[in-house]
Amino acid sequence: MTAITASMVKELRDRTGAGMMDCKNALTETDGDIEKAVELLHVRLGDKALKVGGREATDGTVASYIHAGGKVGVLVEVDCNTDFVARNEDFQAFARDVALHIAASPTTQFVSEDDIPQDAKDAELRVFEQQAADKPEQVRGKIAEGKLRKWMEETVLLNQVHVNADKNDGKTIEQLRAELSGTTGENVVIRRFSRFAVGA
Repeated sequence: MTAITASMVKELRDRTGAGMMDCKNALTETDGDIEKAVELLHVRLGDKALKVGGREATDGTVASYIHAGGKVGVLVEVDCNTDFVARNEDFQAFARDVALHIAASPTTQFVSEDDIPQDAKDAELRVFEQQAADKPEQVRGKIAEGKLRKWMEETVLLNQVHVNADKNDGKTIEQLRAELSGTTGENVVIRRFSRFAVGA
């Protein structure tokens, strides 16, 4: 069984435009064979998803959200391919929902795992390894990796379940993004965000 790495998922996403979980599942099913995974996604998602990934997202919107009586504010840039979709109600609502989520999630630091600097990942892993030093040697690595994965769930926007879980059926931001990409037929990209908090 081949280990599925983040770089393999990214390569497949770049080639197909499919969502992160779709890519990960396709790679798991094809035992890491990228060519077979491309074929599998082509069968599952059709031409539409495979076309949008290669198109550059050069239009979009900047959404804002102010919370807690003006004590917390967020700006988020969400991009797409055309002005038509940028003005679409669902697209605008998604951007506002993402801004709301970031306002309620002070631990969020990065849009995707690819945005985490390697030295930051390494530093966190070293801390987790030290925390697991009193555990049996054969499980220390697994414990540290598990804690790193949890840290990435807390700090990476796309990995997080939307704070309004009931409204969004417990889906992650990435799943919501991929769904919107599928319904609009465009490459939807959360480009960047800033969260401001009074006194922070």
